[in-house]
Amino acid sequence: MASNPQLQDRPRVLIVGGGYVGFYAAMRLQKKIKASGGIVTVVDPLPYMTYQPFLPEVAGGNIEARHAVVSHRRHLKDTELIDGEVVSIDHKARKAFVRLSEEETIEIPYQDIIMSAGAVTKTFPIPGLAEHGIGFKTIEEAVALRNRVLEKIEEGSAEGDDPVRRRALTFVLVGGGFAGIEAIAELEDLARAAIRRNPRMTMKDVRFVLVEAMGRVMPEVTEAQAEGVVEHLRERGIEVMLNTSLASVEDRTLKLINMPDKSPAAEFEADTLIWTAGVRANPLATESDFPVDDRGRIKSGADLRITGDDGPVDNAWTAGDVAAVPDLSGGGVGGYCVPNAQHAVRQAKHLAANLLAAREGQEVTDYKHTNLGAVAGFGLGKGVANVFGFGFSGLPAWLMHRAYHGTAIPTLERKLRVFSGWFWNLVLSRDTTQLEDLERPRAAFYAAAAPAKKKDDGADKAQSSQGSKKPGEKSEVGSGSGGSAK
Repeated sequence: MASNPQLQDRPRVLIVGGGYVGFYAAMRLQKKIKASGGIVTVVDPLPYMTYQPFLPEVAGGNIEARHAVVSHRRHLKDTELIDGEVVSIDHKARKAFVRLSEEETIEIPYQDIIMSAGAVTKTFPIPGLAEHGIGFKTIEEAVALRNRVLEKIEEGSAEGDDPVRRRALTFVLVGGGFAGIEAIAELEDLARAAIRRNPRMTMKDVRFVLVEAMGRVMPEVTEAQAEGVVEHLRERGIEVMLNTSLASVEDRTLKLINMPDKSPAAEFEADTLIWTAGVRANPLATESDFPVDDRGRIKSGADLRITGDDGPVDNAWTAGDVAAVPDLSGGGVGGYCVPNAQHAVRQAKHLAANLLAAREGQEVTDYKHTNLGAVAGFGLGKGVANVFGFGFSGLPAWLMHRAYHGTAIPTLERKLRVFSGWFWNLVLSRDTTQLEDLERPRAAFYAAAAPAKKKDDGADKAQSSQGSKKPGEKSEVGSGSGGSAK
C-alpha cells in the first residue's frame, strides 16, 4: 500500500466503504462529480466489492473466487481510491481520519459524505468461539471453507483412529438464516462430489450439523417453505437442531444447549465450526458524530439523508446495512429496511440521484421499494424461492436463484465470467481439486532453503511471521479466528 497517498485538491464526495452502496453510488456519481469540478473518493480496506450472495457457491466450488468480487480499480476509473480504514469522522469539521497502516493515519477533507460501511459479523461471548470458529462474510472465508472441507475429507479417509476420524469429518454450522442454509447445503454438495471420487469414503462417514437457536429457519420465506427446507436438509443427511444454541467450543468439544431453558442438548467433537448467526452495523457508526439508534445503526430519513432529532444533517448521506432506513413499503422488520443486497443496491442508486439533486437545489425523493421475494440455492439443481408471494422449490427455484444473482452482480464483465463458469461446471462437472498450504505459502521454500538442523526449530517461527497456521492447528475447530469483516 502506498504511503501517504496524494489526495486531489477538489471538492470531495467521500464514500466510506466500497461494498454494495459504496460501489454503486460511486459508479453513478463519479463522472458527474468530476464534470462539476469535484472528485469522488472511496475509502475501503479492500480493493474490491464482494458479491456476498455468491459466497456459498464459492465455498461449494461452483464459482471461481475472483469472479465473486468486483475490482474497484477496474470499474471506478474516475474515482479516487484509498486502501485504508476510516477510524473516526468529525462531520462538523468535514474531516475523516483514515488509518493506512498501524503507524500512519491521515485526514481526508470532504464536502459531502456517504456512510456506507456496511455490517460486520455479529458474535456473542461464547467460550472458544473467537479462537476456533470461522465466519462466512468474506471471500477469503469462503475459499478457506472450500479447502477445509476437501482437506478434512482426505484426512478422514486416511485416518485409522475412529475418534480422530469422526472429529475431522464433523462439520458444524451455527445460524439458520439464508447465508447459513445456503452455505451448509453447498458444502454438503461439495462433500458428495469429493467423496464420489474417493473409494475409501461414503457419505455415511461425514456428519453435517446445523444449529439454530430459533424454532424455524429462513425467516424470509413462508413457514411452510421453511419446514420444507428443514425436511430437504434432513433427507440429505444433514442434522438440523432447532431451538438449540452453542454454549461453548473448547478443546475441540462443542457443547449445545436447548432454548430457552438452556438445558444440555448435545456434546461432541468437531474440527470445523462455521458461524453465520447474524450481522450488526459496522462499529464505525458510533465513532462518528452522526446520530445512531439503539442497535448502533446510523439514523436515516426516507430520503437517505442522515437525520437526527433536529432534522437532516447537511451534506451527510447513508444507506445499506450500516443505516436504519425507514421501510415505506411496510414490510420491514420494526419499520426499517432489512439488511440485504436487494435494498442496498437500490438505495445506492436512489442516494446518488438525491445527492446530485440536492447539489443542484432540486427536491430529493423518498426511497421506497417493495421486496420482490427471496431466492436461495442449495447446491446443483436444488433451491427454494418465494417470489411475489408464490412459492417454488427444486429445479425451478434453483434456476430463479441463478438467473437473479447472475444478472444482479455488477458489470457485464463479471456477469460473463460467472455465467461462463457455471456453463463449464455443468459440462465438466464440479472441480474438487484441493489447494494445499494457502495459509502457509512459504512452507515449501522454507523446507528447501532452511538448514536441516534449524528446520524443526525454525519452521514455527517462519510461518508465524506470515500469520499462518502452526503445526497441529489443522485439528482445531474452524480454520482460524472468527473472521470479522473490515
